[in-house]
Amino acid sequence: MVVAYDGTDFHGFAPQAGVRTVAGELTRVLEQVTDAPVEALTCAGRTDAGVHAWGQVVSFTTRDDVDPDRVQQGVNRLLGPEVVVRAIDLAPLEFDARRDATWRLYLYTVVNRPEPDPFLARFAWWVPAPLDLAILRLAADPFVGEHDFAAFCRAGSPGSTTVRRVLESRWHDDGDGVLRYEIRATAFCWQMVRSIVGLLVEIGSGRRTAGDVMAVIRSKDRGHAPRLAPPSGLCLWEVGY
Repeated sequence: MVVAYDGTDFHGFAPQAGVRTVAGELTRVLEQVTDAPVEALTCAGRTDAGVHAWGQVVSFTTRDDVDPDRVQQGVNRLLGPEVVVRAIDLAPLEFDARRDATWRLYLYTVVNRPEPDPFLARFAWWVPAPLDLAILRLAADPFVGEHDFAAFCRAGSPGSTTVRRVLESRWHDDGDGVLRYEIRATAFCWQMVRSIVGLLVEIGSGRRTAGDVMAVIRSKDRGHAPRLAPPSGLCLWEVGY
């Protein structure tokens, strides 16, 4: 399934006991719609609390006689518009949404004008101080390539790596003070995009310089990029296979 959701009122995608998550709601409703257990539900990028998705890819197994169209209609009727299945199809049994993905694309939206926008408040970070778009673009370039992003990631499980390969890192001007950061990588580590955006906004506002980016990357020190951009501006946009 290709799934879109407003993550504002969810505690992220992954199931967690006692709190509302996207995976928890999908599992509950899928089992109701299919009248069968749902197993091996996984996704291409486990979003954190408050993060959104437009192109999240989810795979799961269920009985083999279900009608995908009826599943899509049932889920959208019960969970929409907060969670919507945009597309659904049968896949080989060995398909895994997370392991088979070759890249993920995230977008981060910043509203950069003196007044906030009530219609974008759930989906953007309001930054009233002026940002220099040329400097933002210059500072985004060094992230492309394979680096150890330890300075931008929360620690993972023992033995895990923070080395990631970024394929694209760029800013777009959508007009009327709306800026959009686009980053595509083979994989991301925990809070990596929000940490990158937090540093870039500091640079764009003049508090740091574009030359600081490589120094922070090389430091591999989380304390050198401590600012996290709010989750509201982040959206998992597309997954490639």
